[in-house]
Amino acid sequence: MLKGRSGRDSRRCADGVGDSQRTHRGAFSEPACEKRQVGVNLLLTIRRLDPVNEKLTKMIKVLTDARSIRIKGRSFLSLALSPELPLDSWLTRLDDLAARSAGFFLGRPVVLDIADLEIDRPQLKGLLEELANRNVRVLGIEGGRPSLFEPGMPPSMRGGRPAPDFEAAAGELIAGEPNAPEQISVVGQETPAARATASIIVREPVRSGQSVIFPEGDVTVIGSVASGAEIIAGGSIHIYGALRGRALAGSVGNTSARIFCRRLEAELLAIDGVYKTADDMAADLRGQSVQLWLEDDSIMAERLN
Repeated sequence: MLKGRSGRDSRRCADGVGDSQRTHRGAFSEPACEKRQVGVNLLLTIRRLDPVNEKLTKMIKVLTDARSIRIKGRSFLSLALSPELPLDSWLTRLDDLAARSAGFFLGRPVVLDIADLEIDRPQLKGLLEELANRNVRVLGIEGGRPSLFEPGMPPSMRGGRPAPDFEAAAGELIAGEPNAPEQISVVGQETPAARATASIIVREPVRSGQSVIFPEGDVTVIGSVASGAEIIAGGSIHIYGALRGRALAGSVGNTSARIFCRRLEAELLAIDGVYKTADDMAADLRGQSVQLWLEDDSIMAERLN
């Protein structure tokens, strides 16, 4: 019988037979292989790691390389303000409009048209400050001489076109709150060859905070327009319900546009930029079926039988 050794990590014998494993009786039985110190072939290891390092290097390069910037075009409908001299009087009228139609300019982009305004740079700077104090966000300035601009002013804009010239998909409808657009379904529309006669139909009420904007033609709403909602059309507006919000017809220079509603309780009415607020409307027209049109820069109205 072979006697055991006191140490477990003894070296392997020359013939390859190592120490035996200890049994529960203290004797040794079947031989067990001992750990061997293996040398590392650096040349083979480097060759094996080179492809891996090359792949990692390519991945890091892809992740760290600057990516190209994607630039896309966008077309938006904005309001155009055309100030008149004296500016103090014009600002007073603007305050009157804002007071009687709360939130009209809130979150809405505005283009300042000064093509017919003879002012200098300090006057323009003061006008921009006055508009900013009234929460009127000026997106750009159109028609201004280069000498009027200075750093920090809204950019000069050229080539502004009426909204119907925008390239938009047929029947496109922009609807919702300024900061959180909410889609309104359009269930019917006409698309004749002449874009001016295009129309859309909205078969649901327009809720407070929503906007229906269709500069290509007429808008028909089968339902009511709530207070705080608005309809903006390049053509006429037809509302088969109560009009409690705002209706702006002929928004792109269509002087023949009209507004029709089953029940007039509007906050603001406008045709081709000429507007009336609730305080300007005749008391006997409120709550009535009414049509409105433009005549000599004044909004005319009559009850419908």
